[in-house]
Amino acid sequence: MLLRRLRFNRPYIAAIHDICMAGVAFVLSLYLRLGDDFWPQTEDFLAAGTFLFTAICAGVFVSLRLYRGVWRYASLDDLVAITKAVSLAILIFAVAMFVFNRLEFMPRSALAINWLLLVGMLGGPRLIYRVAKDRGLLALFQDSLEERIPVLLVGAGNTADAFLRQQRKPGEHYRIVGLLDEDESKVGRSMHGVPVLGASTDINRVLDHLRDSAIRPQRILIADTPVSGQGIARLLETADQHGMSLARLPKLTDFKTDKAAMAEPQPIAIEDLLGRPQTRLDRTAMAKLIEGRRVLITGAGGSIGSELARQVAENKPDQLILFDHGEYNLYCVDHEIMERTPTLSRRAVLGDVRDRALLDDIFRREKPELVFHAAALKHVPLAETNPCEAILTNVIGTREVADASQAFGATAMVQISTDKAVNPTSIMGATKRLAESYCQALDHETASKMTRYVTVRFGNVLGSAGSVVPLFQRQLSNGGPLTVTHPDVTRYFMTVREAVELVLQASTLAIRPSKAPISDSGKLYVLDMGEPIKILSLAHQIIRLSGLRPDIDVAIKYVGLRAGEKLSEQLFHESETLMPTEHEAIRLASARLVELSSLRKRLNELSVQAESRNVEPTLTILKELVPEFICDSLEDAATQ
Repeated sequence: MLLRRLRFNRPYIAAIHDICMAGVAFVLSLYLRLGDDFWPQTEDFLAAGTFLFTAICAGVFVSLRLYRGVWRYASLDDLVAITKAVSLAILIFAVAMFVFNRLEFMPRSALAINWLLLVGMLGGPRLIYRVAKDRGLLALFQDSLEERIPVLLVGAGNTADAFLRQQRKPGEHYRIVGLLDEDESKVGRSMHGVPVLGASTDINRVLDHLRDSAIRPQRILIADTPVSGQGIARLLETADQHGMSLARLPKLTDFKTDKAAMAEPQPIAIEDLLGRPQTRLDRTAMAKLIEGRRVLITGAGGSIGSELARQVAENKPDQLILFDHGEYNLYCVDHEIMERTPTLSRRAVLGDVRDRALLDDIFRREKPELVFHAAALKHVPLAETNPCEAILTNVIGTREVADASQAFGATAMVQISTDKAVNPTSIMGATKRLAESYCQALDHETASKMTRYVTVRFGNVLGSAGSVVPLFQRQLSNGGPLTVTHPDVTRYFMTVREAVELVLQASTLAIRPSKAPISDSGKLYVLDMGEPIKILSLAHQIIRLSGLRPDIDVAIKYVGLRAGEKLSEQLFHESETLMPTEHEAIRLASARLVELSSLRKRLNELSVQAESRNVEPTLTILKELVPEFICDSLEDAATQ
């Protein structure tokens, strides 16, 4: 029973060890200093001095809780603590001996020897214990790595350091044969005995060198180096050429606990290929925008709307109203928000943004202060074949939400727009441009009144319903082929989370009671989307991410541009002058204003024709209201 209790009371064992080492170090220091004269010179005070020094050490060690450190995780901090404790104990002992006998019997140099011995005798066993636990006793002398997977690690930062430490333990899977890092000063140096062989751009040379050295890595792992999306794409292509796989290490913040083993390398996500830098956000301003307010989100079940719901819920609104016409999508987002924030007051409303009576009822009862309008029909080919429905939802629905926001005193309405609204060649793009025009006109006319209208325009978001990425993934799961409309088609992309974060950030710039930018009324905010991405390249990368080869394992088929589609999109019109804002990823585009009363009159005409399903007159009015709308096949569209 006693042995069992001692086994599970390791701090007591550590304390006993430290105190015993103190006594041994005291005696040994005197012997090393005095040599053959040890016993004659110490006979009178050895026992008393040893007892006094040991007692002082015991008191200091216990006071400083030196024995509380876990030997399994001994580190430099523990060595520093040992050094402080030993120094204090020897100082107290020297003062005590000086008071009693002026250090008459104690050689001064023995104190320095004692200090060195005791630091080593306390720190050494801790280090040996940790190494033995980390690598095994046999690994102190040898370590067989032949059975491990050889890998090349890209990045020589904190994550790489943690991974290298982890792989030194017995039973791990990887043998790191080299490092790559963008910092040229690290090239030629080593980390934990692993050499830094070059930068990521030198990977082909490094792989040739390793092959010539009979060390051929099987995998490339990306650590915490800031590799761009293009850089990751190059690494992916290189790995494919050399018959290797590419993965990334999780961030240090992804580890479960300090004691947990490093998580396994993760596959490269399609988001990693964007390589977008971390956006600086004023989260305090975003929280102030939402906290304590009643927020309504239309299209809450969609990709943008659901992410808006998540981020709004995180910022503690007084009430969250989720509005969508799709029963299942609304149920899913409502259930998710309930699980995430069970104490949040919320309401799920099933309805259509074209239903003004329903909107008035919701606004009257819930009194939303902020309205995020994400509801829209956004699938280009479907909008082409259902033009009246697209117009009624995207234009008339936006008008009804905007008018209800003003009628019931909302602080602001945020309109979610798209790059397809610029020089549109599709009905979907033209309807979104007309919705922009109406909100801009309202904001310009009512800038000095209660309700502000904020329009935010951006490109595609990864993973949204009907987007190309889920299509490619579904086609890949079926064995291919992957269908691409045209080899030269490009699109702007960002993640849905980043898009919504910037929407909220743009909203904070426009909705500032203390310094409302009246001069910016009617203007719209354009998000920085980075460089456009070639869809063909995206298809190649998705295939490579699955471990397959484009055009060999999986075919790519060109199907031609669909109705309403164009090769590339634009983020702003030629007549829109872009101006910087306080945020580097958000720009302000000058307004292309139309007179509000005349626009309302024409929208009434458009609504009547669309509700009557008179396609040709409906498209004619749309073309008149959006002059840049390229609709060469108006007659063909009318017959659909």
